[in-house]
Amino acid sequence: METYTLLREFADSWMLLALFTFFVGVVLWVFRPGATKHYDNPRNIPFRHEDKPAPSRGKDSKEARDNG
Repeated sequence: METYTLLREFADSWMLLALFTFFVGVVLWVFRPGATKHYDNPRNIPFRHEDKPAPSRGKDSKEARDNG
């Protein structure tokens, strides 16, 4: 049996099963009951600075705050 045929059969059977199991595991991990606290902070990132823009970071902004 040539290498390509062997790898193709492996990919069609066991690798498909392994990747599907990994996908289901990741979905279950993300939607587990204890994950709510962990994902509260990241899910609110787009809404943190709705009223005004975020302060700029860097050397220039620090100097402006110190002098102002």
